Amino acid sequence: MNINATLIAQMIMFAIFVWFCMRFIWPPIVNALDARKKQIADGLAAADRGKHELELAAKRASESLHEAKMKASEIIAQAEKRAAQIVDDAKVAAQAEGDRQLAAAQANIQQEVFRAREQLRGQVAALVVAGAEKVLRREVDAKVHADLLEAVTNEL
Repeated sequence: MNINATLIAQMIMFAIFVWFCMRFIWPPIVNALDARKKQIADGLAAADRGKHELELAAKRASESLHEAKMKASEIIAQAEKRAAQIVDDAKVAAQAEGDRQLAAAQANIQQEVFRAREQLRGQVAALVVAGAEKVLRREVDAKVHADLLEAVTNEL
């Protein structure tokens, strides 16, 4: 065996092996590496987008929280305003009811005073007639008695 022939045969076999690897094995490996490279790049881009979206979401959440606090304070202010208005309305209604009851009481008092005066007039008229009868010591007929009683009542 000749060492040169073995060396040439090994070189040819190595060249065939390199050609075979370049033709059939290398493209899938390169494609897998490219796919992995693309996947890693997409993952990094997605991570950057996620970080950016997280910052935006935090910013929106902060704004939403601020807006909710503003609405809450506005609602509380409106509730306090409405409560004050209800208290004022109740005061006005109570004052009106008090005035109405006072007017009714005054009207009732005036009616009682009028009744008492009428009753007092009747009693005074009866006393006057009785006193006049005792003074005169005589019997006055019923018609004259009624006319006299009416005249005295009208005078009082």
